[in-house]
Amino acid sequence: MVKKEAKKVPEALQKLRSRIAANEAAKSEAKAQAEQYRAAATQEALERSEKHLKDYVASQVLNQDNQQTASESRDFWVEPEPKVILAIRIKGINRCPPKVRSILKLFRLIQLHSAVLIKNNKATKNMLKLVEPWITYGYPSRETIQKLVYKRGYLKINKSRIPLYDNAQIEKELGKFKIVCAEDVVTELATCGPHFKEVNSLLWRYKLSSPKGGFSHKRTSYIQGGDWGNREKKINNLVLRML
Repeated sequence: MVKKEAKKVPEALQKLRSRIAANEAAKSEAKAQAEQYRAAATQEALERSEKHLKDYVASQVLNQDNQQTASESRDFWVEPEPKVILAIRIKGINRCPPKVRSILKLFRLIQLHSAVLIKNNKATKNMLKLVEPWITYGYPSRETIQKLVYKRGYLKINKSRIPLYDNAQIEKELGKFKIVCAEDVVTELATCGPHFKEVNSLLWRYKLSSPKGGFSHKRTSYIQGGDWGNREKKINNLVLRML
């Protein structure tokens, strides 16, 4: 019985198979490297968040100790002035003068119930006084800023509103400033750090909902029982009702 010779595989097919095998190996290696890098980035983000939390707790404990020391010595102790202001627009454009409209546009408060974080300085205070009847503002806590970033945080990339869902997005845009995770963003905004402007401009303005229970009276200032104007730390309660 005559044995049949095995068919030879064409050279072109051999090259194709080798290319496919090389591509599969490269893909698997890249995937493994990406998973390893992602795990390392997650661990670094956890360590950074723990550090930021410890620093925040230490600052709160220091403030409480100073208050207690002052009360025991029958003295006064005034907390440092907040570095960040949270402004929320509560009125539309009806009867809105051009100057007020330009200031609101400068603050990016161009939509009803939109909120932005602003540096607390003399210039911004003077502008806020001019637009007070159209906004309400106050001094947000770190917890409030954290909820805004995590729940209503969007990035502004190429004039597009991109959802914030991964730390890799932050590292890509702000890694040159050593800001690589969401907790770094929260800390930079809450403490008004050296790169506050870059972080704040990267984030889209926060779009909030109508507050649960509604507003009291938009035509009256807050100190008179209404809504517009400076709420100081009471702004945190309003934001919770609008998230």
